[in-house]
Amino acid sequence: MQNKKRQAYSSDLSDEEWIRIKPLIKEDVYSGPKGRTKHSRREMLDAIFYVLKTGCQWRELPHDFPSWKGVYGQFLRWKRKGLFEKIHDSLRRSLRVALGRNEDASVGIADSQSVKTTEKKGSVGMTGVRKSRVGKDISLWITLD
Repeated sequence: MQNKKRQAYSSDLSDEEWIRIKPLIKEDVYSGPKGRTKHSRREMLDAIFYVLKTGCQWRELPHDFPSWKGVYGQFLRWKRKGLFEKIHDSLRRSLRVALGRNEDASVGIADSQSVKTTEKKGSVGMTGVRKSRVGKDISLWITLD
């Protein structure tokens, strides 16, 4: 159930999403200093997802979330432990099974694009200093390395 202490944001996990993710976040993965926890794992994830969705800076988290330092610290710990990759992989496998496919993809496609940089093959004529007149008494010197 959603935290009742604050307003809901569109980035918050739904109850169904939380049920799917909760088993992936083990107690040993989530612990504050000396093993104490002040905020729930769901609150921390909701705050992290808020930053990801809105693009706000960590320091600009709304005050009804846990402190930005705590959220950012938890984000770094979970990132180091590969939690977000585990969540992604688990959800991807569940979706593939729901779509009637194998859990894991058996084929991958890589695409690349080639772009010609110069007509003279390489950086011929691209080094040196160029002088450009900007104004009446102002010149701009450009070094191309």
